[in-house]
Order: sequence, then C-alpha cells, then structure tokens
Amino acid sequence: QVQLVESGGGRVQAGGSLRLSCAASGRTLSSYAMGWFRQAPGKEREFVAGISWSGGNQYYIDSVKGRFTISRDNAKNTVYLQMNSLKPEDTAAYYCAARASMRDASWSPSGYDYWGQGTQVTVSS
Repeated sequence: QVQLVESGGGRVQAGGSLRLSCAASGRTLSSYAMGWFRQAPGKEREFVAGISWSGGNQYYIDSVKGRFTISRDNAKNTVYLQMNSLKPEDTAAYYCAARASMRDASWSPSGYDYWGQGTQVTVSS
C-alpha cells in the first residue's frame, strides 16, 4: 500500500505561484509513475501533469504547458508540481496519484492505483 499526502495548496492572486508536494509513505515511489490531477466543482477530474517512473518523461495538458513543472525526488519519496503564472481557471482541488509497476504516466484517472486526499488551490483575479 502507498499512502499519498498532498500539501502546498492555498489562495493566491492571478499571476502568483504555488508549489504542491505529494509525500508518499508505505513504499518507495521510485518504481511508480506519478500524476497530478485536478477537479473543479461540477467538473470531471482532469489530468494536469505526469512523470514516468524514471523521471525521464513529463507530460502536461496544453493549458499548463510553460507554467507548470512536475518533478520528483525519489530520495525524499516526494513529487512536486510547481505552478507559476496561475490563472483563475486553475482553481480546483489538486490530487496526486501513483501508478505501479514501472510504467509510464497515464492521462486517465483509471490508470492509477493510489490517490491522495487532495489540496485546494484557489486563484483570485
């Protein structure tokens, strides 16, 4: 079992930055692909960014490319999402997810085995 805990969410003004962290316990994340998803009220959960188990591949939805960066520190068993130039449309609950068995990141929520509880990001205009 892997337990994931997100932190770093909060309220910022448009143009600001936040760094989300996803700390894992129970098992090392070194063989897991990781993803960040977000869900706004009344909307489906959507893929935001993903990173392969090796860290060699990163993926982003078009709306965050150039603004968000996903990274991982296997020594700290933690994955990060650096979010810059935040916009009001980035407002959502953000979730990290882990995908086992040394696979690449998946763009679908169903591709992940473990989820954190989420952290709220609110961007005001």
